[in-house]
Amino acid sequence: MSKLDAPIGADERYPTAVTVDDFRHNLASVESRIAEAARRAGRDPREVTMLPVSKTVPIERVRVAIRSGMRLLGGNKVQEAVRKNGETADLDVSWSIIGHLQTNKARDVAAFATEFQALDRLRVAEALDRRLQATGRSLDVFVQVNTSAEDSKFGMPPEELPAFLEALPSYGTLRVRGLMTLAILTPDDARVRECFSLLRTLRDQAREDAPDLIGAGELSMGMSGDYEIAVEEGATCVRVGQAIFGARALPDSHYWPEG
Repeated sequence: MSKLDAPIGADERYPTAVTVDDFRHNLASVESRIAEAARRAGRDPREVTMLPVSKTVPIERVRVAIRSGMRLLGGNKVQEAVRKNGETADLDVSWSIIGHLQTNKARDVAAFATEFQALDRLRVAEALDRRLQATGRSLDVFVQVNTSAEDSKFGMPPEELPAFLEALPSYGTLRVRGLMTLAILTPDDARVRECFSLLRTLRDQAREDAPDLIGAGELSMGMSGDYEIAVEEGATCVRVGQAIFGARALPDSHYWPEG
C-alpha cells in the first residue's frame, strides 16, 4: 500500500502511515500534542498514556505499526481483535478491548485481552469473571459511563456508577483501574469538554466516597478528534486511531458506537 491508496475523501488531518518511519512520525506528533495539552493544564505529560487503536486497519500495516514500537493496541470489535491477535502472535504485543461487549463474546476477551475498557453491565462482569476463573487469568477493567446522555452511546448513566462499583468486588478476577467515556460527537468543544469534566468529577467523587473501589482512578477518554481536550480535563489514557494509523473511509459516527 502507498499513501496514494488512502480512502477517497479521507480526513487530510490524518496522513496514512505505511512505513515504520511513518508510524514513528505520527506517534511523535500525537505525543507532542499530548505534552502541550498537559502543560496547558499544569500536568506532567508522563501521567498520560496513548493507546493506539487499530480498528479497520489491515493486518499488514498493524504489523508494521508493532515494529515501530507499539506494545499495546486497542480494538473495539472483539471478532476483529481476536483475528488480529492470532495474526500477530509472533510479535510482542498485547490487546485492549475498548468497545461494547456482548456476553457471548466474554470467552474470547477472557482468553487473550490484557484489559477491557467498556464494562457497563453486571451481566458482562459475571460472564467475564466466570470465563477468567476457568482460564486462571485476571483482567484490568475500566467502567464505561455515558457522560453525553446520548441514547446511541453505551455506558451506564452517571447516577448508577456508585452502586455498580460497590457490586464489582464480587467478581474477583476483575481489577478496576478507573473510568472510561466517549464524548459527544460535535464540533462544539465546550460540549465535548463537559463530557470529560463530568467523568473526572465522578472519579473524584468515587475516590472520596469509596476509594478502594475505583482502583488507580484512571480516566480513559479522548480520541483522535478530541484527545487534547481530554488531556486538559484529566485523561490518563487517550485512545488514538486515525491520528496514528491514518484516516478511515467513514467518520467515527459510522464506526462507533458499535451496535
